[in-house]
Amino acid sequence: MIDIHSHILPSVDDGAQSLDAALELLTLAQEDGVTTQFLTPHMRDTNYINDPEVILQKYNKFTEIVAAKGYTIKLRLSAEVRVGPEVMKLVLRDDFPWLGTWQGKKAFLLEMPHGQVPTGTINLIKWLQQRDIIPVIAHPERNREFQSNIDLLKQFIDSGCLAQLTAASLSGKFGEKSQRAAVELLEKDYVTFMATDTHNSFYRPPDLKAGYLLAKDIIGEEKAWSLVHDAPVKLLEHTV
Repeated sequence: MIDIHSHILPSVDDGAQSLDAALELLTLAQEDGVTTQFLTPHMRDTNYINDPEVILQKYNKFTEIVAAKGYTIKLRLSAEVRVGPEVMKLVLRDDFPWLGTWQGKKAFLLEMPHGQVPTGTINLIKWLQQRDIIPVIAHPERNREFQSNIDLLKQFIDSGCLAQLTAASLSGKFGEKSQRAAVELLEKDYVTFMATDTHNSFYRPPDLKAGYLLAKDIIGEEKAWSLVHDAPVKLLEHTV
C-alpha cells in the first residue's frame, strides 16, 4: 500500500514531535503494509509556514537516519498546503514538493479549513488548472460544509480536483458526521485516494489497512485497492 498523507516528518508541525516518535510511526506504517510513505507536513497554515527549503533539509536528514536503521519502507516528500492567496506563489516555486503527476499534470494536497470552504476557492482551482496543476483535496469528509452538502464537492471534482479520504473516518474516529460523509463519498465515487493523515501513535496512528478493509465492504475489493495502491502508484510513475 501507498500512503500519500502523513505528518511523520519530525518537529515540523503538529505531527511527530521527536525523532523517536517519527520512527515509531514509520515502524507502525511499515508493519501495517505500507511500502511507500509520503511525508506531507503542513505548509502555509496559520501555525506552520514551513517553506519548501526548510522541510527539504529536514527530510534529507530524516531519510539518512531511516536508511541507516535499515527500514525497507520508501519515503517521498510532499506537503499539505492550506488554501489561501499564497498558494499561487508557492506552487510556482521551483522547489515545491509535489505529490507527483496525474495525467501529465502536477498534483499536490490542498487543505480546506475544517469549518468551511472559503469563498473564491473555486477560482483558485480554475487558476491552478490553467497551469496544469491538480489539487488533491485532503479529507473533505471532515469539512463541515462538505458534510452538510456532499454535492458541493462535485463542483470541485468537475473542475478537475481529486479527493483524498482519511482511513480513520470510515471507522468513526472523527465522529458520526465524518463517517457518514466518508461512506457517501465512496458510494458516489468522488474519492481517488485513501490515506492515514497520521499524526501520532496514540489516537491518530497509521491505519491504512483498516481503512482499506472497511472500504472494501462498501465499494468492493478492486475499487478499494485502487484507493490505497493503484491510484497512488500513478503519482509515482513520473517524478516531477
